[in-house]
Amino acid sequence: MPWKNQSGGPWGGGPRGPWGNGPQSPGPNSPDLEDLIRRGQEKLRTVVPGGFGSGKGILAIVAIAVIVWLLSGFYRVEPDEQGVVLRFGKFVSTSNPGLNYHLPYPIETVLTPQVTRVNRIDIGIRSGDDPRRGVAMRDVPEESLMLTGDENIVDVDFAVFWMVKPAAPGSSEDIGAANFLFNVQNPEGTIKAVAESAMREVVGRTNIQPILTGARQNIETAVHELMQRTLDEYQSGVLVTQVQLQKVDPPQQVIDAFRDVQAARADAERLQNEAQAYANRVVPEARGDAARITQGAQGYKERAIIEARGQASRFLSVLAEYQKAPDVTRQRLYLETMERIFAGMDKVILDTQAGAAGGQGVVPYLPLGALEPRQTPPRPSTQATQGQTVQGAVK
Repeated sequence: MPWKNQSGGPWGGGPRGPWGNGPQSPGPNSPDLEDLIRRGQEKLRTVVPGGFGSGKGILAIVAIAVIVWLLSGFYRVEPDEQGVVLRFGKFVSTSNPGLNYHLPYPIETVLTPQVTRVNRIDIGIRSGDDPRRGVAMRDVPEESLMLTGDENIVDVDFAVFWMVKPAAPGSSEDIGAANFLFNVQNPEGTIKAVAESAMREVVGRTNIQPILTGARQNIETAVHELMQRTLDEYQSGVLVTQVQLQKVDPPQQVIDAFRDVQAARADAERLQNEAQAYANRVVPEARGDAARITQGAQGYKERAIIEARGQASRFLSVLAEYQKAPDVTRQRLYLETMERIFAGMDKVILDTQAGAAGGQGVVPYLPLGALEPRQTPPRPSTQATQGQTVQGAVK
């Protein structure tokens, strides 16, 4: 029965109003609910042929609903995303960027995580807002202080860059996006915990000196490999792209003393390098001088032996001639000796036995100026030079 045929409005007797009995608030009249329902039925009759209550109308409505339901399965995947299709909540496939289709809800649903964006996690340091400087960084000692292999403490701040791991070619199990969505509840927290654990393990195997100087690249590589291996064991669907050390220093309480030690070590290393360079220059020179002196002494030795043998041979030959003719040999030796003595001096020879013409009228004259020593000293003989060389070699 229509509401307009009932007395007292749609909820029973009494004065009929749009919302039942009782006093009505003043103002314009509210629209009649019966008129609204009637107008809706009339519009529906115009859309559905044969009337709303007929079988054809119901089938048309059902067909339209099915078409709309089927069309709801189209979805779009952005270029930086990957589609993960779930059938009744279970992973079944992935889809590439672009327009794709899956069975409509509730049979299949789709998730579209970003797989190309590189994310960053800072460990040991946090960014905060500073009213005066804008973004400020603050240390987190409970994350950055680590124990080294030689039982020292080092303050390490580093950053980890990661992204969703791409699907392995030809694999139906190692699906990066699906593993990232379903195998790990908190991916960022897991990555942070794995990174801190890997860094503590690598630092714990290394002494503090290499960590602070030349082993930073090796540490980054070792932490990167250890993190990726651990995350792959978890099947987390995470790919670590880079591990970057930001700051590696001793604790703030002892950093001044440590810098003094580092400066002293640098000075010691510099002095050692200078001493090694001086040794590399002086030792070869000394070895060269020793070799030269040794060779000179050896040459003098051989020459002196040869000369001695020659003089001995000459003496023996002269002795043989002397034994044959003593007078002649004696005279010849005398003349050769005088020739050798007077060969290098100025001289005048007078025959005093030749009479007055032979030189009795010659006045004796002593040239005192000629007795002064010469300005240029005589050149040392070869034997004297060789003797000094041998004496220096013996010293």
